[in-house]
Amino acid sequence: MAYTRREFGKLAVAALPAVAGVRAESIFGAFAPAKPNSLIDGVQIGTITYSYRSMPDQSAEATLKYIVDSGISAIELMGGPVESFAGAPPSGRGGGAGAPGGPGGGRDAGGRGRGERGADAPIPEGTRKGSWNGQECVIPAPPGAAGGPGSEGPGRGGRGRGETSPEQQAAQQEQAAKLKAWRTSVSMDAFKKLRKMYNDAGVTIYAWKQLNPNMSDEEFEYIFNVAEALGCTHTTLELPTNEAQLKRVGDFAMKRKIYAAYHTHAQGSMTAFDRAFALSKGNMANIDFGHYVAAGNVGGTPMQFLEKFHDRIASFHLKDRTKPEHCALNLPWGTGETPIKEILQLVKKNKWRTPASVELEYDIPEGSDAVKEVGKCLDYCRRALGAASTTSSGV
Repeated sequence: MAYTRREFGKLAVAALPAVAGVRAESIFGAFAPAKPNSLIDGVQIGTITYSYRSMPDQSAEATLKYIVDSGISAIELMGGPVESFAGAPPSGRGGGAGAPGGPGGGRDAGGRGRGERGADAPIPEGTRKGSWNGQECVIPAPPGAAGGPGSEGPGRGGRGRGETSPEQQAAQQEQAAKLKAWRTSVSMDAFKKLRKMYNDAGVTIYAWKQLNPNMSDEEFEYIFNVAEALGCTHTTLELPTNEAQLKRVGDFAMKRKIYAAYHTHAQGSMTAFDRAFALSKGNMANIDFGHYVAAGNVGGTPMQFLEKFHDRIASFHLKDRTKPEHCALNLPWGTGETPIKEILQLVKKNKWRTPASVELEYDIPEGSDAVKEVGKCLDYCRRALGAASTTSSGV
């Protein structure tokens, strides 16, 4: 996506380091740390705050500290911390007020992907054994096949995991009604305050994730009002298959001049966004190139996708995964098959002003935490772009 000079300037200004030793009262204590700067040779590296889901405090204030401590200066902000900060009633779904769940939650989220298992563990129906770098793993079943994504499989009838009782459904409906009433009446002042707190710490919010295509028009207004208050250029959501929803969301985005950017998982391919792009100019991509590789690079490589659709990509996610024939693993950066270096070098070469979001989903090593691991991913990006790194390991 080609941001205007003004839009990109907002990202760059927030990334400028602060003058050392300036006293400032803040969430960081009596002395504010130097402001982070993850704008590297013209390429804005950010993160989706879902990366910090394992940290103990999920408040907006704590999340900001995680971001700054990781060295990140621009973000895609999950909805939970935003709405909790603004005083939303709890949704009862976990993860903060109105939390829609993480972008990878329940779908190859965290860990080393769905493939790695112990040598003696039985493998699911439709899968087969494989290996990556000498480590035995499980090659996932194709989408729709028994045991694969989208399949029901035997024994899944009745009230299984994820299904709720009538009483639970009634409680959820009551909570949803309270949340909707709050959303459609809340002042934007708290969101503007949150933006100032983040900007003052050197962090720009380029996107926030809370939009659901099933929301009412009033809730759509709220989502885009918040996006504007936070200074976002786009709001993100999962890619729907319903064309009426794609057109409705895209047209609303065009009216508000804030893009709707769709995130992909195993459905990522060269043609995954064709209908969304055709139905409205307000529809953009928030493609995940890690999942794209794990789905098999269908129709072309990530670099070919960037070359073809760079002006329709609002931001993109990075993680290091392996191809399906190597078990679609989710690995520490530099040990998988996602061409992270080539992706970033292409963005740099063409001077595309599209934020690249670190999404931490591999197993966090013992003794480390999400803040340190996001920092390592940022260092990997610095080395990939030929900039100085804070670590000594190679790309």
